[in-house]
Amino acid sequence: MKVVIQRVKQASVSIQQQLHASIGAGMLILVGIQADDTAEDIEWLSSKICHLRIFDDENGVMNRSIQETAGEILAVSQFTLLARTKKGNRPSYIDAAKPEISIPLYEAFVQALQTNLQKEIKTGRFGADMQVALINDGPVTILIDSKNRQ
Repeated sequence: MKVVIQRVKQASVSIQQQLHASIGAGMLILVGIQADDTAEDIEWLSSKICHLRIFDDENGVMNRSIQETAGEILAVSQFTLLARTKKGNRPSYIDAAKPEISIPLYEAFVQALQTNLQKEIKTGRFGADMQVALINDGPVTILIDSKNRQ
């Protein structure tokens, strides 16, 4: 799994000009799922995200996790994170899992985040044409690939 984590002051997802989900301060997480992703990837990544210290403490140092700040999470599936761009100018998405694999993994990832954080995780709608809006805080943007955890 590949994720892009953005620390945000607020974020939202709209579908067909209708607000679908929104959060205040916290994380917008864009999620790319590969066909070879497993429950181990989900557990490692969800734990890493919930313990990631990217929020400021009282001294303005990034030393707090989302658990410590009571922040919110908006998780949005985004297969384009898995684009191959080495050859030519048209990205290839061959590494992205097909919906029959990625939907259950995405749902399991959201559930793992909810379990770790002990609160509801807001989401986009899998496969929908979504408009994502955010106010990046910092800006702070972190890339994590579960295959690079060693």
